[in-house]
Amino acid sequence: MNFRECDKIIEGFGHPRVLIVGDLILDRYVLGDVSRISPEAPIPILFTRGAEERLGGAGNVAANLVAMQAEVDVLGVVGDESWGRSLIDMLESHKIGTAGCVVDASRPTIRKTRMMSGGHQILRVDEEDPRPISGKALECVLALLPDCVRKTQAVVLSDYGKGLLTRDVIELTVKLAREAGVPVLVDPKGDDYSIYRGATLVTPNRKEAEQAVGRRIADTADLPKAADELMAIADLQSAVITLGADGIFFKSRSGDQGHFPAQARAVFDVTGAGDTVVGQLALYLAGGLSLAQAVTLANHAAAIVVGRLGTHAVTRSELRALFHEGPRDSGKVFADDGDLDRLLATLRRDGKRIVFTNGCFDVLHAGHVSYLRFARSKGDALIVGINDDASVRRLKGTERPINTLRDRMEVLQALEMVDAVVAFPEDTPARIITRVTPHVLVKGEDWADKGVVGREWVEAHGGQVVLAPLMPGRSTTRIVETIRGSSSLPTKLADS
Repeated sequence: MNFRECDKIIEGFGHPRVLIVGDLILDRYVLGDVSRISPEAPIPILFTRGAEERLGGAGNVAANLVAMQAEVDVLGVVGDESWGRSLIDMLESHKIGTAGCVVDASRPTIRKTRMMSGGHQILRVDEEDPRPISGKALECVLALLPDCVRKTQAVVLSDYGKGLLTRDVIELTVKLAREAGVPVLVDPKGDDYSIYRGATLVTPNRKEAEQAVGRRIADTADLPKAADELMAIADLQSAVITLGADGIFFKSRSGDQGHFPAQARAVFDVTGAGDTVVGQLALYLAGGLSLAQAVTLANHAAAIVVGRLGTHAVTRSELRALFHEGPRDSGKVFADDGDLDRLLATLRRDGKRIVFTNGCFDVLHAGHVSYLRFARSKGDALIVGINDDASVRRLKGTERPINTLRDRMEVLQALEMVDAVVAFPEDTPARIITRVTPHVLVKGEDWADKGVVGREWVEAHGGQVVLAPLMPGRSTTRIVETIRGSSSLPTKLADS
């Protein structure tokens, strides 16, 4: 398919229902700074600044599907404690159906806690009981499966080897799905793929495929044979093998096959790419597309994910952005989320390092110019967030802003170091920072002790926060006070 055909499919695509059966994991990030080594042992001391929780495992697959506007249900097990309740709350906040979540008091909620300093992991602590589920928990899961499968158009078995996907659970899921004519996609674990017998397809990466067939896959010419072996082992209809920088290969029992080269122009982080691929494939197969079409679209989605730092759930607007040559001709001002997504997708596709900063930028002066030039020096593209007029009044008082939002944006986009300007109505830029997820977040050094808004999000996604030096004696407030004290200008300049 060409880009025009891909874009047309996404534009008119529906909202199929997908069931995720798998290991639910709570990903925790403890954020802080390391400034010294412990005197008790040769280990760093992390001074914590906060913590963040995200959906991991099967929950991340579900989040990927919700971002693509699918209807999603999960079936899994959590512990009977606050962590389990927190995980379910997170699923529900994403509008993910949790009627299939079973509480098992005999095992803890699976947690992976990553200690982060400056965007880097310094330690990971796993809390889990990976034994296969049994007893009441197993009975509940088996009892819930028929109704869950009956309502769905595709099933994903998200296997992280944490105990949910026992042979009994897999066999019943596959049996029910085949009776209903529903595809079953498997993100596999381990080397025994026979436990997935009868599923529609598996999505191992190259290393996982090598483990399953018991030999090295030397080059792309060996992929068809490896796919045949995977299909024979588990009586599958198809096999999809993700190849990292070499793209994605698929082959079906019918003989259809294809090798799609990687679409990413630069790879920053492969975290979560497997979840994205299996989720995307499930979405498109549930919506009635062919496997070749599904793999094509999933390959483009994977390009977005590996071009970002940390896990990322691809949206339809981001995916469609890849099917256009670039952002619509709107200058540097981006008033529409779709245009901004298109710009971000283009920058990431081209391997650009994105810098973000924000402010009111009312009555631009030399300090602003120096600050913005510094910010632009930290990357390849500078996106500037600017407070709208109402938020400036809340922050600065009823006499401000001096210049309207339209005028302030017009001045900013005229600067050569600014690549994009986007307004936000909130008092802080937290929402727009989450949307942009820059590689570098720049704020003035006067924020050193105030706490930089967005720091936790950026650092948790592998980015960095840089404090810019300020030119002494330069401020909009001082300029305004000087003008008011030495002229007969009105307090509020007229809009024009």
